[in-house]
Amino acid sequence: MKSSTPKSLGLVFLFTLALGALFVDVRSGPQLFAASAPKLKSDPAPLSHEARPGLTFSPVIKKVSPSVVNIYTTKTVKENFRRSPFSEDPFFRDFFGMPFGERQIPREHRERALGSGVIVSEDGYILTNNHVVEGADEIKVALADDKTTYSAKVIGTDPQTDVAVIKVEGKNLPAITVTDSDLVSVGDVVLAIGNPFGLGQTVTMGIVSAKGRAQGIVDYEDFIQTDAAINPGNSGGALVDASGRLIGINTAILSRSGGNQGIGFAVPINLVRYVMDRLVTDGKVTRGYLGVMIQPVTPELAREFKLADNSGALVGEVTSDSPADKAGLKEGDVVTEFNGKKVTDSRQLRLMVSQTAPGTKAPLRLIRDGKPQTVEVKLAELPSGGLAKNGGRSGGLRRGSEADPLDGVTVEDLDSRARRQINIPNNVRGALVAEVDPNSPSAEAGLRTGDVILEINRQPVGSADEAVRLSDKLKGERVLLRVWSNGGSRFVVVSAAKRP
Repeated sequence: MKSSTPKSLGLVFLFTLALGALFVDVRSGPQLFAASAPKLKSDPAPLSHEARPGLTFSPVIKKVSPSVVNIYTTKTVKENFRRSPFSEDPFFRDFFGMPFGERQIPREHRERALGSGVIVSEDGYILTNNHVVEGADEIKVALADDKTTYSAKVIGTDPQTDVAVIKVEGKNLPAITVTDSDLVSVGDVVLAIGNPFGLGQTVTMGIVSAKGRAQGIVDYEDFIQTDAAINPGNSGGALVDASGRLIGINTAILSRSGGNQGIGFAVPINLVRYVMDRLVTDGKVTRGYLGVMIQPVTPELAREFKLADNSGALVGEVTSDSPADKAGLKEGDVVTEFNGKKVTDSRQLRLMVSQTAPGTKAPLRLIRDGKPQTVEVKLAELPSGGLAKNGGRSGGLRRGSEADPLDGVTVEDLDSRARRQINIPNNVRGALVAEVDPNSPSAEAGLRTGDVILEINRQPVGSADEAVRLSDKLKGERVLLRVWSNGGSRFVVVSAAKRP
């Protein structure tokens, strides 16, 4: 260990797909009303993987295209005139008067945007994206025949999944058939239908490139990735399988140019249906709440926790008095099954909990200290976001070898100043990381200045001195840390064998 003074320590764009322009019109506010969940046409049967594609998808398109609509929105945008570049010129100030150019006069203009939607019930419920209708004063829906137009009301929106439900007053509308998106397979042929660039209804074809994608676009993500051409204006449009059944709502693209580059994302219809049902029946989306901070199980963590593989979700922190706390979950537990369904990773557990109604009693299978256990949890409703001591008491000095996993890390005691600067709660106890050598194994593992080390090899750390003492007893090339940062805790495996 060593004592030291703390030190400070390719291009990809994500585009949502609504297409905008300027337009002036009359204001009309969106409305919210509750009703029973819409009745959908459903066909959950899996596709036959032995079927051979025909020479045309024309019969499928004829069946599906009437269900896909164009959405036109308008909203009022307020802005100020920019200050005149001549406002400081004495001539203009004398001619026009002293106030010339100095006041910013607010003005309003109307913005018009284009998007897509999918009719899912004969009585007029339509699915689209939140970003298509967000802030809209007026929403118009044009059917595929380009002759029929409706005014639409907003039933509800969910920015956390980018899903919105709107409704038109119609009867016997051409509702699409939905299917079970969990049965979709990578390689399945899919068709994307929407209104790209305002051209009118357009169909493109591709395959399912991947499932379960997360890109940081919204809070709850389980995207279907496709290479079917998707462009601005496709937002809210349909992604259908080879039988014409709805499997997802097109939402975003990953692009350097702003146009299609073969990577598009759709919200799977199973997730959309849960959101839609909550918005229609409750007027809001209620989500289950477990009360844990979870993280993926990396191969390094799997070895440290003696797991057979790296599936499951590792519990880094249990919130006090939460459903997880009451059920007896502990830091270091690995959740492998939730409510009868296998948990493949932390993202999937978060999605499954969020789509389970508050108040549900769900069995939870987990591995604790290498042994399987089962507990029952009653979900609540998700609330409405080498060590060396430095300063303070005296600390020891350790000269780490090349195999020292904590070589290059300096810690200090948590004091009131540090808590204020880094916004560390009073209930967090540990050793503050004051410095991390950027070339150290700890830096490569993700340890950063400002993190708080809570445990070393499952032993609690109460101070910098205690961290030093525990680090002096380390043997081997790896160490397991539990670290607090950014409002929660996580596990980190530091391996000296990975040192650059």
